[in-house]
Amino acid sequence: MNIRVFLVDDHRILLAALCALLAGEPDIEVIATANEVPTLFKTLAGTSPDVVVMDLGMPGIGGLEATRRLIAKYPKIKVVVLSGYTDRRYVSEALSAGANGYVVKGAAADELPRAIRAVVAGQTYLCPKVASDLVATLRSKQQLSPLYQARLGPREISVLQLVAKGQTSREIAAALHIAASTVDVHRRNIMRKLELHSVAELTRYAIREGLAEP
Repeated sequence: MNIRVFLVDDHRILLAALCALLAGEPDIEVIATANEVPTLFKTLAGTSPDVVVMDLGMPGIGGLEATRRLIAKYPKIKVVVLSGYTDRRYVSEALSAGANGYVVKGAAADELPRAIRAVVAGQTYLCPKVASDLVATLRSKQQLSPLYQARLGPREISVLQLVAKGQTSREIAAALHIAASTVDVHRRNIMRKLELHSVAELTRYAIREGLAEP
């Protein structure tokens, strides 16, 4: 029995290219397409796909929210996200939303059929480019994390996290139940210990270390 696939992408040329690509796979059948999320949900009930290939950059509701809603309503359907981004944030958000696979658009010709087969088989599939970048990020964090843990105390780490979120000294003081002047002291100490010179540098450091999201 063929794997039934529903393609969702707002670029009609890419949608046609994906249809042509999958038409050459003997075990995969494209049963429907949509270039808008509302069209996807209107059509889903009557098509019963095994896999939905979801463009992450859909207008309006967006691919992430569409994936969440789809999985909530049709938990048996597998979702392969198609995206132009390899950054770990997008990959993590897609998997958290319920996606079973993640393929970058530039690798779709080789990787999309593999991803579709893998998720139907119950596997989580990351295309090699995404997997490689993810491993590199994790290795980088393993090397960097002991640095801030050794240099910064628990209170300083808490202050750093809130600074990275854009909170003022007063807001941080209220959140941590300390004086604003104490927050300023912590901030200066953090910058001195980490050899950083601005709030922007602190924010980039916190994001790199996984203490805050951009």
